Amino acid sequence: MKSLTYLVLAALIVISCKTKTTSETSDTDAESLTLKEALQDKFLIGTALNIRQIQGYNPEEMEVVKGNFNSIVAENCMKSERLVPTQGNYDFSAADKFVAFGEEHDMVIHGHTLIWHSQTPRWFFKDSLGNEVTREELLSRMQNHINTVMTRYKGRIKTWDVVNEAVLDDGSLRKSKFYEIVGADFIKKAFEFAHQADPEAELYYNDYSTSVPEKREGIVKLVKSLQEQGVKIHGVGMQGHIGLDYPEIEEFEKSIVAFSDLGVKVSVTEFDITVLPSPWNNQGAEVSANFEYKKEMNPYADKLPDSVNTAFNARCLDFFKLFLKHEDKLDKITLWGVNDGNSWRNGWPIAGRTDYPLLFDRDNKPKEVVEAIIQAAKE
Repeated sequence: MKSLTYLVLAALIVISCKTKTTSETSDTDAESLTLKEALQDKFLIGTALNIRQIQGYNPEEMEVVKGNFNSIVAENCMKSERLVPTQGNYDFSAADKFVAFGEEHDMVIHGHTLIWHSQTPRWFFKDSLGNEVTREELLSRMQNHINTVMTRYKGRIKTWDVVNEAVLDDGSLRKSKFYEIVGADFIKKAFEFAHQADPEAELYYNDYSTSVPEKREGIVKLVKSLQEQGVKIHGVGMQGHIGLDYPEIEEFEKSIVAFSDLGVKVSVTEFDITVLPSPWNNQGAEVSANFEYKKEMNPYADKLPDSVNTAFNARCLDFFKLFLKHEDKLDKITLWGVNDGNSWRNGWPIAGRTDYPLLFDRDNKPKEVVEAIIQAAKE
């Protein structure tokens, strides 16, 4: 009888040990997952790279990229003012390194951006005498630029932002130089030129403040118009430049659904969360806006208070839970920067501030919310 009791006790101990070991292993596996591993069956997780990173000056930041992201986009080096600052003189040195890095590490490479009213060199709209070019000449320059860039990376860059930020918050088209000289059909022409340059590439329209109802409807109207004309458009990019209290997450969700209902892919293309006060009520990302520095507009120059850090983590997790809810509609989520220190938010719309908008801190350490996102993905 005593022997039987010992056998039962031994068996219970073995079972208990096995159960504990399995549980501990499960917890360890969850903690060891990186962002890209946790999200691999959901959507791509990407980040934007700046010139210094591409040129190899910040190797520790590139380790974060290699470990956590499976998609990359160039923050600035593929914009026309960087690629071709003077007419006919292309400089692909940084862009080539950017693409090579993505290929070396088996990442999906996103091209940003072909046609944009901002960061376009002045010569693009002027003739040799300084006069405004004709519609025909600007269309020719657009086609030449799109063809030159896309054919260089044909088969290597699979997705492109063809037109960037052409719709205003009220839903109307921006009266940019492209619009003024060519007309509203500059958007149609840009997509046609892009499809001709690389018929296999996925072509996106990209914009900010897409959760504003009027702007959402304007973009839906634009995409429908292109589709009705037989123009190839494969996706809509939603820039995720948000704050702690804007936009309403419900409105952001409505836009994901509305764009997906068009039968195109949807990507969140430039995700970050500013914790700093805004100098104006606009929730957009108009890069030309700037304001004078004032100390009260830079409240966390030395350290982020625990209460604000908690609010950031909660806000970020809420959005990633939204993304996971709609994983069937979303192709990729891209952070606009690698760590807090190199985010554009530190200099816009007020230069010289200290912001904390990304998933990795200035020491390249993951914030608490990263583990929470990984756990949410597992659930």
